[in-house]
Amino acid sequence: MVEEFAWTAGLLGAAALTLPKLKRRLELSRAKHPSLTGHSRMAKRLARLLPGYAYDEAQFFNSDGAPDAIVQLRRAGFYALAGRLQAKAPKSIALTKEMRDGIPDLRFTGAYRVPFQYSPFLRQHISTGAFVQSASGVTVTDLDGNHYYDLTGSYGVNVLGVDFYKQNMAEGAALTQDLGLVLGMLHPCVADNVKRLKAISGKDDVSFHMSGTEAVMQAVRLARYHTRKKHLVRFSGAYHGWWEDVQPGPGNPLPPRETYTLREMHEASLKVLRTRKDIACVLVNPLQALHPNKNAPGDSTLLDSSRSASYGPAQKEAYAAWLKQLREVCTQRGIVLIFDEVFLGFRLAPGGAQEYFGVQADLVTYGKTLGGGFPVGVVCGSRSLMQRFREDKPADICFARGTFKEHPYVMGAMNAFLRQLETPAVQALYQNLDTTWDTRRERFNARMAAEGLPVQAANMQSIWTISYTTPSRYNWMYQYYLRDAGLGLSWVGTGRFIFSLNYSEADFDAVLDRCVQAARLMRQDGWWHTLNSQDMHELSNKAIKRTVLRETLRQFSSRWFGRA
Repeated sequence: MVEEFAWTAGLLGAAALTLPKLKRRLELSRAKHPSLTGHSRMAKRLARLLPGYAYDEAQFFNSDGAPDAIVQLRRAGFYALAGRLQAKAPKSIALTKEMRDGIPDLRFTGAYRVPFQYSPFLRQHISTGAFVQSASGVTVTDLDGNHYYDLTGSYGVNVLGVDFYKQNMAEGAALTQDLGLVLGMLHPCVADNVKRLKAISGKDDVSFHMSGTEAVMQAVRLARYHTRKKHLVRFSGAYHGWWEDVQPGPGNPLPPRETYTLREMHEASLKVLRTRKDIACVLVNPLQALHPNKNAPGDSTLLDSSRSASYGPAQKEAYAAWLKQLREVCTQRGIVLIFDEVFLGFRLAPGGAQEYFGVQADLVTYGKTLGGGFPVGVVCGSRSLMQRFREDKPADICFARGTFKEHPYVMGAMNAFLRQLETPAVQALYQNLDTTWDTRRERFNARMAAEGLPVQAANMQSIWTISYTTPSRYNWMYQYYLRDAGLGLSWVGTGRFIFSLNYSEADFDAVLDRCVQAARLMRQDGWWHTLNSQDMHELSNKAIKRTVLRETLRQFSSRWFGRA
């Protein structure tokens, strides 16, 4: 009887200890994004299993079962396009091909511009140049003298126009040239930079770093150091640099070790923050307001037309409300709230996303444009969080250094940038930004609709994403027609147009005309034909996904089991 009682008591005790853990685990599972982006280990396993395969010429032009007449249109249009691109930029293309042997980034970006099934054949026949020799206004000029309207935004650096940054770089060099390359000791302009950044961020302390990625790494290190907790929370789809802890799934050799990838704008995520005791910080990239819980868009994933994004007054209000909820929960639980404004900082407003959404973070990271044209990363935060040592425990420190983190030329250009930021001319660029860019987006969409073209844009001010209104397997071809029309895009293609704020109405009209011109020609060449010749049914995104799944399973079966 005693043994039976002891066994029962032990069982109940074990259950009492286990049930709360199971409950917390279930809550965490509910808060994770249900896609692979929320489950990094599973994503890594599947990435290793996914077989690569490539279409031959016949499949390349007819992966959707189009009629023969349409296939011939595509083939003729494709080779004509390839010829035009080559004839326009032989020097730029030749140097790019030569440098692929020494620059692995060129091999990577070249391979991942389009879905992998199409990539080998396309790279064999269509080339674009990666080299440019000058930039002015809102255009860049390649080695062959071709001018392209710049929609790359220099990956977000170019907020105010290339001429603005040329001036900053020249002024910064002139300001600090007497010091030259002296590192460790500080040029006096650093003191002015700190004062200005404290006023902009509303924080006590400032630290300088060599990139945005490094700034985010340091912010997370500080949060872990001061909270004595390990885990960070990031939200599905958000980008915070290329380092291990914040890049789950494919693209990282190892899955994050102490990272929770949760659903943004979801009550289950707030519940996890309220109940778990192991969370040091929450990372927010405010750009996700444009496409919550979705990865940064790129044409390499355009297997169909299901890509979507949306932003306007309603979405801004909803996202601001979400940030306020995060602020409240983090304050209650002693969790450090970090705004990663490396990409968006100084683009939405002079005070960044904190000003734009009306929410103050504990730590804010900046980068890109803040360097005035040079590489930089910055962390701003409260005195208590930015402290890197403990007086009462002299060996307990949070060490962080970087040889070039206060490079005189970088600090000088930053000083020029921050001073220019306060001038009436620059302040005028920030006036009514939402209205200006939303009006331009509406004009873009109205023009496309009037022309019967299956192209639509969504935007968060000057950051745009293109989506497609008709199911198609060939939307990624649009980036090459845009290049042919004189528009310069980054390697992610039509997933991201980044305008600088100095685009005039005339400049934007020129871009719009070229977008329409490119879309007309792409339609004329048969890429947006939607009728399947085998069953005479309209294509659908669902049917396209099923086709790709069947192809993948056949390849998997053949590779692993020797069956076709």
